Amino acid sequence: MEQNRKGDVTILAVETSCDETAASVVRNGREVLSNVIYTQIADHTRYGGVVPEIASRRHIEKINQVIEEALSQAGMSLRELSAIAVTYGPGLVGALLVGVSAAKAISFATGVPLVGIHHISGHISANYIEYPELEPPFVCLVASGGHSHLVVVRDYGEYEIIGRTRDDAAGEAFDKVARAIGLGYPGGPKIDRLSKEGNPDAIAFPRAKIVDNAYDFSFSGLKSAVLNYLNGCKMKGETVCQADVAASFQKAVTDVLVEHSLHAVQEYGYDKFAIAGGVASNSSLRAAFGQECAKAGIRFYHPSPVYCTDNAAMIGVAGYYEYRKGIRHGYDLNAVPNLQL
Repeated sequence: MEQNRKGDVTILAVETSCDETAASVVRNGREVLSNVIYTQIADHTRYGGVVPEIASRRHIEKINQVIEEALSQAGMSLRELSAIAVTYGPGLVGALLVGVSAAKAISFATGVPLVGIHHISGHISANYIEYPELEPPFVCLVASGGHSHLVVVRDYGEYEIIGRTRDDAAGEAFDKVARAIGLGYPGGPKIDRLSKEGNPDAIAFPRAKIVDNAYDFSFSGLKSAVLNYLNGCKMKGETVCQADVAASFQKAVTDVLVEHSLHAVQEYGYDKFAIAGGVASNSSLRAAFGQECAKAGIRFYHPSPVYCTDNAAMIGVAGYYEYRKGIRHGYDLNAVPNLQL
């Protein structure tokens, strides 16, 4: 059984922004004592994507047992905690409300301070878990189903967004293309697996460039190019090689993310680069970044896949640094689905 040692800061973290019900106990911002995740993938697969109302209901059903399990695995009681950190945005409003309500109730009942956390700040902070030597400043690419951001991490919890998607996020494009070629949901992992059997140079899909901001992304044109290719094959009666389409699409996304990210790191004069978010678990993307960063002499940081997808450990890490800065929230803390970083 773990005990809260004198002088330690121990955070209970809660994350319910989308379709994972998660709770974690994190000590001193870097040591994960527990990380419990209940995923709803099976509930949403039949619909081809996340259904917000179903997600909210599942969170209500699972939130208490997930928190209890996280505390049990860490050997902690609620009274031993320094603070409770919870994601309050961005995300699905109904899903967020479940986590925020649970965290506020625990805080009210125990007197333990409440700290609201931005979901993207959590993703960035996931890098601190496995790299104790990593400290700001550095550049981080956050790529997920809802976000494609290039962020300069000035300090813990202090960010400047220098690039963002103009349309589809990278993960959203993966899901839509996977659906188009018949792979189903969730698209990212399925395209990653199938791409290993395909030729990434088989089809010349476009790489978009944004004229007024070299760091911004656009993936809607690429998605449309894939759909046009598939429709063209159907009209001509040609057989579609799913693996080649998946591999060529994935390479197009990877090329753009790598090019823009390394350009930003070099232009800002940093020698550290990190990735975060669900798309950061893509094996092709991780390999490409590893190779290009090594060539450029840039230190590359990438969380393990379990810390790339939505989890509460990353929220606990971000919560530690906010708590240390004196950030506290009242019981009027609310879910903010479009919360800005």
